[in-house]
Amino acid sequence: MTSTLSATEERVLVALAAVRDPELDEPITALGFVASCTVADDGHAEVRLRLPTYFCAANFAFLMVADAYDAVSATEGVTSVDVALLDHFAGEQINAGVAARAGFVSSFEGEAVAELAELRADFLRKAVMAGTDLVCRPLLAAGRTPAELAASRMGEIPESAELARLRRRRAELGLPSGADAPLVIDPVTGGAVDLDALPLHLRRARLHKVGIEANTGICRGMLAHRYPEVEERQS
Repeated sequence: MTSTLSATEERVLVALAAVRDPELDEPITALGFVASCTVADDGHAEVRLRLPTYFCAANFAFLMVADAYDAVSATEGVTSVDVALLDHFAGEQINAGVAARAGFVSSFEGEAVAELAELRADFLRKAVMAGTDLVCRPLLAAGRTPAELAASRMGEIPESAELARLRRRRAELGLPSGADAPLVIDPVTGGAVDLDALPLHLRRARLHKVGIEANTGICRGMLAHRYPEVEERQS
């Protein structure tokens, strides 16, 4: 099938693919959260987002809409942006707040008490833990000992999509992510996890990974139930 998207629309979709659900750590495009994306001849971009349920947490939703607005605004060929969340209990407040660049507290005056930087960081820490499991479990299965794992540096690990993703998440948090950085670190302090603490740390990493995968499956199922065309398109 020949694509009918313009070059600018293609660039906008690429930009949206860099926007992630903060809890699931997956692109909103891959999750089916982008309902539509169009760019007029004058460069005005219009993006419509949707979520699995009417009552998805307002703070998660605000992050995604705000991130989508920022990503589209920075896209070459876009002159103005209209990003809106559809079918959501707080959609009116979120859409107005993001359009006005008002921030979460101002958008939910009297209800919100803090901006969302710490929430974003908390989910990034969970993504780092899940990524640690994805990188370390195969290494242990291949015969690397716990002591070797505790002493390993990022640059000593064979390149993979999982390692690259872990490196990016650590960098987003300002954690050590270069070749000389320890492979296994505490996502709060950034310090290396020693051998004694390693077993518990890896069990926690596994739990984070399984939890994110389970939540992703649930959200995909609810979105497909709410919007059957999503499942048909992905099939």
